[in-house]
Amino acid sequence: MKLPPLKALPVFEAVARLNSFSRAADELSVSQSAVSHQIRLLEGYLGEYLFTRQGRYLALTEHGRHYLEGVTSALFQIERASEQLQGKPDTQVRLALFSSFAVRWLIPNLPYLQRQHPELDLQLEMINESPQLSDRVADCFITLQNDHRGFTTDLLYTERLFPICSRTYWQHMCSDLYHEGLIETPEPSAIEPGLLMRYPLLSTFSIFGEQKDDWRRWLAEVGLSLDPGTRFQHFSHMLLGLEAARHHQGLALTNDYMYNANEDPDLVRLPCHTLITGDRFFFAFKTSRRQEAGIQMVRQWIRQRAAITDLLDAIPAS
Repeated sequence: MKLPPLKALPVFEAVARLNSFSRAADELSVSQSAVSHQIRLLEGYLGEYLFTRQGRYLALTEHGRHYLEGVTSALFQIERASEQLQGKPDTQVRLALFSSFAVRWLIPNLPYLQRQHPELDLQLEMINESPQLSDRVADCFITLQNDHRGFTTDLLYTERLFPICSRTYWQHMCSDLYHEGLIETPEPSAIEPGLLMRYPLLSTFSIFGEQKDDWRRWLAEVGLSLDPGTRFQHFSHMLLGLEAARHHQGLALTNDYMYNANEDPDLVRLPCHTLITGDRFFFAFKTSRRQEAGIQMVRQWIRQRAAITDLLDAIPAS
């Protein structure tokens, strides 16, 4: 087995993570010259530069970025294997997930996890975009990716959109439509989608990447087009649209993990159709770490909780 200079690997990882030779030296309790020596030794062995240096600015080269991924994973596995041999429980787990999923679904459900697994130390890493699947980021993930090499994924939710508004706003709509003869009862069990365009529509840009596209696609699902006179209010995130709806500003499109009828008594889900967006949410973890107790605790609990809270029921039959 031909291995690189092993002492240099944790030095390389520290420099890359801290983006500094001096901070890496402080963390490792060695001199900066010793850090520089180990990096030169490793670069000499590999025959490639791992960092570019321009004055005080330091950055990984392309070769360095690729090498860091493998080195970080290997060092992490060595650390975990050593802790297991020493009898230390592997119940500290880092979970990276979308901020909206964390705020609206995971955090309200965490008390159930804490009661079921009080020994588990779950650390949350909230992100705005689908996370990079890497040990450097987290131990497991809620992600839209299901085909990343070396990872196991469990489907949690297939996203669907449906309209909501505040209870007060819904009562106002029903009264208005009933008195105009557009609905047959004061609180109908179904409502024509086209009637919604009579009221302000709260549109979320981030769902499909274009203004009004969430409502345009939702209406197109039943063969309707946007009325040019429809009033819109635009938001960058579904969380903002949800809060605007809560404060009686109009009608918003949301999904199953953002809206919970039991926890949102002031909001009403309108009796209309749903739109499948195409986004699918997965729980993901590195297959080589499938035996780790902490990851398995989180995996089993999150799948059970997704079923209990009806996320899994929202997945359409294939």
